[in-house]
Amino acid sequence: MLRFACHPLSDDDPPPDLRGAHLVGADGVPVRGEVHPADGLVCCETRDSEPLALSLLWPVKDFGTVQLETTRLPPRDAAYHLPLELARHRLMRVSQKREEWGLFDYAGMQELSAPIDQAGRLFIQALQHSADPRQATRFANDSLSLGMWASEQMCRLHASVFLERRQQSGGFTRPFIGVSLPSGTSKVGLTRRLPQTFDFVRLPLVWREIQPKEQGSRFQVNDAWVKACASAKMAVRGGPLLNFGVQSVPDWMYLWENDYEAIADFAREHIRRTVQHYGDRIDSWIAVSGLHADQAFSFNFEQIMELTRMAVTLTKQLAPRAQVIVDLTQPWGEYYARNQRTVPPLLYADMAVQSGIQFDAFGLQFLFGIDSGGYRLRDLLQVSALIDRLANLGRPIHITGMGVPSAAGAATEDTGAPAGGQWHGPWSDQTQADWMVAVSEIALSKPYVESVCVDLLADGLGSGIPSGGVLHEDLTPKPALASLAEVRRRLQSGSAQ
Repeated sequence: MLRFACHPLSDDDPPPDLRGAHLVGADGVPVRGEVHPADGLVCCETRDSEPLALSLLWPVKDFGTVQLETTRLPPRDAAYHLPLELARHRLMRVSQKREEWGLFDYAGMQELSAPIDQAGRLFIQALQHSADPRQATRFANDSLSLGMWASEQMCRLHASVFLERRQQSGGFTRPFIGVSLPSGTSKVGLTRRLPQTFDFVRLPLVWREIQPKEQGSRFQVNDAWVKACASAKMAVRGGPLLNFGVQSVPDWMYLWENDYEAIADFAREHIRRTVQHYGDRIDSWIAVSGLHADQAFSFNFEQIMELTRMAVTLTKQLAPRAQVIVDLTQPWGEYYARNQRTVPPLLYADMAVQSGIQFDAFGLQFLFGIDSGGYRLRDLLQVSALIDRLANLGRPIHITGMGVPSAAGAATEDTGAPAGGQWHGPWSDQTQADWMVAVSEIALSKPYVESVCVDLLADGLGSGIPSGGVLHEDLTPKPALASLAEVRRRLQSGSAQ
C-alpha cells in the first residue's frame, strides 16, 4: 500500500481534495485503485505491486490549484511526504523537458536557471528537515511553487522561439485559429463578427439533434450555419460524426444497446447521410471523438477500433478531398482508473496508427476548470508535454477544443478549494484570456500542430465549460476575443514576439 502524509502547516488547513485523485502507472497510464483518507494520511490501495504515482488536485502556493502527480513510488510501510514528492516530480519534469528541448543555450534561459536552481535547493532543504515534517512542508511548498512558475516560463520561452521560426518559414498561411459554433440553435448573425478573430468554425453535428427519431433527419439549423459561414468566407470543420457520449446519442438508440451490429449499422448510415448532405461545403471532418473514453454503450476494445476504422474509411470515401481527424478527449485518461472497459487515450491513438486506419490527423481537447473527472486543471508544462508525446506517433495535430471558465465556480464544501482548479488566482475574464493566449502560443509553436479551436463561442449557447465562451451570454465580447485576434494578427503579419 502507498500512504502519504500531508503535514498541514496549521490546524486551519483543509484536508487534501481527493475527489479526482487516482493512481498512475508506467507511461502515465492510470491504474485502478482506491484513494481515501485515513488517520490523517492519504491511503492508496491497489492490486498492482509496481511503483505508482498519486495524482490529485493540489493548491500550489501563489500559483493556483492544479492536478499534479508525485513521482512513481514503490509500496512501503512508512508514509511518504506528499508535498515533498509533488515537488520532486515537478523538478524531475522540468529537468527532462529542459534537456529534451535543448534550452540550455537559448537567450533568456539564464534568467530562468536561477529560479529552477533555487527550487532545487529548497527541495534539498526539505529533505534535510525530514525529522521536522512541518518545516519540511514549508520548504517543499516553496520548491513546488517556484518550480511551477519556472516551468511555465520555460514553456513560454520555448514557444516564443519556435513561434518566430515557424512564422518566418511561412507556417501560418493556412487557417489556424477557429471557434466551435453552438449546437441546436442558429444565431447566424454572429458569423459576421467571427472573421475578425477566427479563420474557421467547427460545426458540431450532434447525432441526437440531427436524428431525434429513428426515421428522418433534421439539418435545418446546421444548414443555416453552413450558409452563413459560406457568406462570411470562413472554412468549416464538421463533427464529430460519431460520439457515443450520453449528450450525443439519440434516445431511441438505447433500444439497441445490446446489439452491436445494429448500432454499427445505424452509425454507418448516420455518417453516410451527413457527409453526403454537406458534400464539399465542409473542409475537414472529425470522424470520431472520445470513443476511447466514457460512452453510453459498453463497447469492447475490438468494437471501439472497428467503429473508428468504419467512420474514418467511410468519411474518406465520401469526402476524399477533406481532412479526416480522430479526436482524443480527456487526454490524461483519468476515466480509465475507474472504468477499464475504456481505452487509455495514447494507447488508442497508437493502435489507430499501428492498425493502418487511414486518418489524416489527431484532434486533442484541453477543457479544464469543472469538478468532473478529466476536466480538472493541468498546467502549461503538462499541456506542452502531452502534445509532444502525441506527436511521436507521426500525425499532424489539431487542438479541437480549448476552454476554461471566465468566472470562479463554487468552492468544494469539504476543502474549500475551487472546484476544478484555478490558474494564477480565481477565474475571471482576463485570466481566461491569458490562459487561452498561452495555450494557443504553446500549441502553435510546435510545427506539427496545425490549428487551435476555442470550444465555446458564447456562454449559454450549447453545452461546455460553464462561462467558457469568448462572448458573454448577452453576446458582448470578453477579453479573450480581442486577445486571440491579436495572436492571429501577429502570426499572420510577420511578428511572433
